[in-house]
Amino acid sequence: MINTGALQGVKVLDLTRVLAGPFATMMMADMGADIIKIEMPKKGDDSRQFGPFVKGESSYYMNLNRNKTGITLNLKHSRGKEIFLEMVKKADIVMENYRPGTMEKLGLGYETLKKVNPGIVYACVSGFGHYGPYKNRAGYDIIGQAMSGLMSTTGQPGGEPTRTGTAMSDVLAGLSVTIGTLAALHYRDKTGIGQKVDVSLVDSTVASMEIINQIYLVEGRIPERIGNRYESCYPYDSFRAKDGSVVIGAANDKLWGKVCEVMNKPELATCEDFDKNIKRVKRHVEVKKIVEAWTLEHTIDEIVDILLEAGVPVAPINTIDRVVKDPHIAGVREMFVDVEHPVAGKMKITGSHIKLSETKTSVKTPAPVLGQHNKEFYKEFMGLSEKEIENMIQEGIL
Repeated sequence: MINTGALQGVKVLDLTRVLAGPFATMMMADMGADIIKIEMPKKGDDSRQFGPFVKGESSYYMNLNRNKTGITLNLKHSRGKEIFLEMVKKADIVMENYRPGTMEKLGLGYETLKKVNPGIVYACVSGFGHYGPYKNRAGYDIIGQAMSGLMSTTGQPGGEPTRTGTAMSDVLAGLSVTIGTLAALHYRDKTGIGQKVDVSLVDSTVASMEIINQIYLVEGRIPERIGNRYESCYPYDSFRAKDGSVVIGAANDKLWGKVCEVMNKPELATCEDFDKNIKRVKRHVEVKKIVEAWTLEHTIDEIVDILLEAGVPVAPINTIDRVVKDPHIAGVREMFVDVEHPVAGKMKITGSHIKLSETKTSVKTPAPVLGQHNKEFYKEFMGLSEKEIENMIQEGIL
């Protein structure tokens, strides 16, 4: 597979599975890196068994593993280890998201790999990181959201702590390990020295909490669940409409004045109870009732049109059917693209969110079926003959 893009020529040995790691290597693949997705023979990435399915193929897997070369290799087999170490000599990056210590047990940890290739960038994603008292704990997205404090502040007042609707800890860790890996690669290119990039789901989610952390660190107050409103300004919240809900972000006094004009209640902008942001934050329950009395008289699209015309930040709370039909998101920004998968056929997946002016990110090839590129990869990259490859497939090495 020939890649073009900002990362063209960068070779990544991708041992990751499920979400955090594959999300990271997916971004690098979209930017042109040569991602060699290495899976266990016969079994493959666990996410191949995750729905929804198209003709028996996992859409979960297909979305995260496009633009990758797919091979199999048994790292528990002595010959498999030898082959992997030969691959490391020719690679720039190794990325894995096993539990800490797994690669060391295989005899393939960072300390071993850097002896083979001192310039290798070894990137790892785990629940709690590769050092610290919790390092051996299992790490899943819901654990990251719980341990970081994110769940404690998500949900309605008085309600139960709530996980975000998607695997946000995994995604944040995927973004973080990508940033760290590219920084390490830049350093390697300047010095010739590789390094280990250690990213955890919990750390990544803690970092994303920003103002929530600061409230406690500065005020000593434990932030509670406050629904969709914001701690620091109001009205900055969700409001019901005739046919759904919208969010309004009137984050200062000027914008509040515009909301009052639209609602035909200009006197509220200057009245003593609501004229300053700090007052509206304290009286947010009253303000919400006032604004929602107006929004309930209109549809989502009417509210959006009226407030945008007045210069007020507003957006529909879109259901996914609206998102995939949106002319900006799905159309011009190309956030949903067509691929032709060898088994699933023509289908849509999520496009790249990173837009580069000179080296456009793109989805060029669908996710591989298990071991799809074994013969061409081991022949071209490793110099093995077809007979050697066939024998190793029969022996369970590939």
